[in-house]
Amino acid sequence: MASIAEERKAPSFPIREMTYWLDGGKDVTELKERVMLELERDPLWRVSDHPNLTLAQTRERAMTKVRRIADLAISRPIEETGHRMSLVSVVDAGFWTRVGVHFGLFFGALQGQATPAQLAYWMSRGALSMQGITGCFGMTELGHGSNVAGLETTATFDPKTDEFVVHSPTLTSTKWWIGGAAHTATHCAVYAQLVVDGKRYGTKTFVVQLRDTKTFELMPGVNIGDLGKKMGRDQIDNGWIRFTHVRIPRSHMLMKHTKVLRSGKVIEPPLAQLAYGALIQGRVLMVSDSANVAKRALTIATRYAAVRRQFSDGTPGAPENKLLDYPIHQHRLLPLMAQTFAMTFAAREMTAGYTRLMSQLSAVGDAKGAEAQEVIKNLKETHATSAGLKAFCTWMCLNIIDQCRQSLGGHGYSSYTGLSQAYSDFAVHCTWEGDNTILTLQCGRYLVATALEARNGQPLPSNLSYLADAQKAAAPAGSSPDEVCALATLKAAWSSVAANAIRTAVRDFEAGLAKGLSKDNAYEFSSAARLHAARMHTYTYLLHRFDAQVAQSPGALRPILTRLARLFGAHSAVQHSGEFLLAGFYSPAQVDALKAFVSTACAELRPDAVPLTDAFGYSDYVINSPLGRYDGNVYEKYFELVTELNPQKPVPYFDSVIRPLLERTNDRDDGPELEFDGEE
Repeated sequence: MASIAEERKAPSFPIREMTYWLDGGKDVTELKERVMLELERDPLWRVSDHPNLTLAQTRERAMTKVRRIADLAISRPIEETGHRMSLVSVVDAGFWTRVGVHFGLFFGALQGQATPAQLAYWMSRGALSMQGITGCFGMTELGHGSNVAGLETTATFDPKTDEFVVHSPTLTSTKWWIGGAAHTATHCAVYAQLVVDGKRYGTKTFVVQLRDTKTFELMPGVNIGDLGKKMGRDQIDNGWIRFTHVRIPRSHMLMKHTKVLRSGKVIEPPLAQLAYGALIQGRVLMVSDSANVAKRALTIATRYAAVRRQFSDGTPGAPENKLLDYPIHQHRLLPLMAQTFAMTFAAREMTAGYTRLMSQLSAVGDAKGAEAQEVIKNLKETHATSAGLKAFCTWMCLNIIDQCRQSLGGHGYSSYTGLSQAYSDFAVHCTWEGDNTILTLQCGRYLVATALEARNGQPLPSNLSYLADAQKAAAPAGSSPDEVCALATLKAAWSSVAANAIRTAVRDFEAGLAKGLSKDNAYEFSSAARLHAARMHTYTYLLHRFDAQVAQSPGALRPILTRLARLFGAHSAVQHSGEFLLAGFYSPAQVDALKAFVSTACAELRPDAVPLTDAFGYSDYVINSPLGRYDGNVYEKYFELVTELNPQKPVPYFDSVIRPLLERTNDRDDGPELEFDGEE
């Protein structure tokens, strides 16, 4: 405890002011602290025993929490509920998914795809409050995930009865991984191919009742099964759904955009792209979630590194050294700290941009004209940026969790120290709401298309303005670490690398066209270059957003935030140093200077390592790890937790397995026993 106390004696920045800045203001911090205290004092929200619960116990407890949250959604302000859910995603990731399926995905589909009259109807039925309806989100199929346009489930209009017939025509059209389907949902927002008079009109959204709301029996033609044990997030009851000619009213197709009239006439929107704005929300949320989960992982690993002592310099009577004092351990954790700050600030700007976009989409409706085209342009930019950030931030966070887990040594393998389960729970972020590789390729496609438009005189969007600036950027003349790693220089360097990667992707795309390939096949031909361009673009975006937030931050925070931003830019550049040499921005000597700067920056940040985790503002309850305790009393609390949750009991399989093993007889004659003589 004394070891960690000394870490807090002289931080170089005001910790409380940093917390306010990271949270978005004093009011938000105080709300977060109130919510943390409420959860900690509520027996229902006990989290320390999660590793020992059975699958059935885990799901039952999660559903009990869902009921509590549903009540709060009615009685508490929307803003407070949102902040509560953001915190809950760190406390109990599986529960967050279970409640998010209804409020985020099912109700989000209604908000984004229903007409005002349809939304009012479903609201009156309890779609928001869960008073009468619990929803799930039926997009993914056994044979299709990221290719939404290729989904096989059909919804065929029957003009005789004014109904749609929802059907799963093949095994691979079975809805799969549907959270809430196995035990919970009464209704499902089903994505299916709209078929009218034999013609297909693409994938649309339909509300299908799955279970009788009184008896909870499956509706006719609906078959559901449980997908059982998963890698993580056992709290969510993922299931499969098959539809066999299930009839629903025509009004249960969500018709904010495409409409089907009683006559069977299909009216499609003039701007079909507007229908996809709502699908961005999940990706934006996962950028924020990546930052929040990374904060918890780093708090555990950093505080433990300030307490754990390992080896000494040989001085008699001297204590062993703290892990955090070893340069190699600083290299393991402090660049991850910089990455977490970068994700935090990118999430803030991405969320603000998404909010502006949704406001624009609501205002423009289905109108045409210059204003609508500007909104479409913003939609494409936000879609591409959110796709790239979702992919690379979730990959980044998953790596941060695992690196922090490994830094705990053998204790990182224990479920009770908090990071093994965090890794299992977070891994799904890399494949749901769009597989990361597919999303990265979508971002890369946008980059190529935008670069080609700019070549033809179209203005560049704000997040790609560096394509023009990169042409003018000059490498530093000297090779000192401070010169090479000035924040402005790092921004110019990353802009140059990203621009070079985009030009390479454009070149490969055009080479595909020159071979006679179609436009789509030319994009596939350039897929490796597109993926790499998206990676370089995302790092550049993160650094530029980091710099923007530094400029807006309170003066007392700017020195350390600048140091973190420079570490993020330099460490990321070292990891991709070959790209900077290829782009002709840095020389080999300057790459060496980058490496030297990373070592220096880690050493400079080391005294502030624990205060930085304190600024994340998570209570011991949220951290939920004896190794990440604020007071540093890690070993005593670790031992208490393990012994409390695993009391000594008779071995249940002693009589059935162990006793027969020990008492078995050997009737074989294996010859005389081995004899020893002499000194043997």
